[in-house]
Amino acid sequence: MAHSSRASQTPVGLDLVRQIVVISAVSFMLIGAMVGIGLFGGSAVQDLQNGALDADASYLAPARQAFSIWSVIYVGLIIYTIWQALPQQRANSRQRELGWLIALTAVLNGLWLVVAQFATLPLTVLAIVALLIALGFTFHRAVVTRVPDDGLVDAILIDGVTGLHLGWVTLATVANTAAWLTVSVPAEWADAATPIGIAVLVVVAVIGIAIAWISGWRIAPGLALAWGLTWLAVGRLTGEPHSTGIGVTAVIVAVAVLVPALLVAGLRMLRPQGD
Repeated sequence: MAHSSRASQTPVGLDLVRQIVVISAVSFMLIGAMVGIGLFGGSAVQDLQNGALDADASYLAPARQAFSIWSVIYVGLIIYTIWQALPQQRANSRQRELGWLIALTAVLNGLWLVVAQFATLPLTVLAIVALLIALGFTFHRAVVTRVPDDGLVDAILIDGVTGLHLGWVTLATVANTAAWLTVSVPAEWADAATPIGIAVLVVVAVIGIAIAWISGWRIAPGLALAWGLTWLAVGRLTGEPHSTGIGVTAVIVAVAVLVPALLVAGLRMLRPQGD
């Protein structure tokens, strides 16, 4: 399907509704983010749940610098929201396919922040798993609906932003679950924290490589995963709780999930064969 055929469809009433829903969903997400940083008088995320979500609360939590990736994801979603609201995007078949799904991921993103602020730690795990599932499905649909003529803006604002969101939330789900288990399991389990953490990171490597492979070696998910894993390594090697084994493994996994996609991207630049 060519790009012109996407844009030449006749708008229907539901198209305008979709655009409004996306705007509303991203607005809710941004409000949730402001709640999450304590702008409205609540506690910042790192202080919630008795500090269980802070960077030094578990062996699989990235250092605080890692969370700056949210700024990139939020800016990307804001720009996407403005772009998808343009009249020429109203009847675009890819927007029809993905707009509702992106709106769902934005709502679930904001919901996690609200749950973290006002509910319990186990509920935050359920909320972030729901977000991860939604992002996985959305990114899959983004990959299978894309055609070469969709263009660079489409690639960045749909595939790129959704891929970054998916990659980061993949690691955030691991960190959130580790935070919950850290305060739930018997204290003597701490003796096995390093081997368990290494095993979990091996699973993350498999998941990250699987996402790259299934998506045709898209870079964005691996880029976000590698970012988070690098800061996880920094946290374990230079901060508390300290674990050389987990830190080194995190570096290896970061390389494993990112380098193959970068190599494929390089080959595509040398021998372009479409998108």
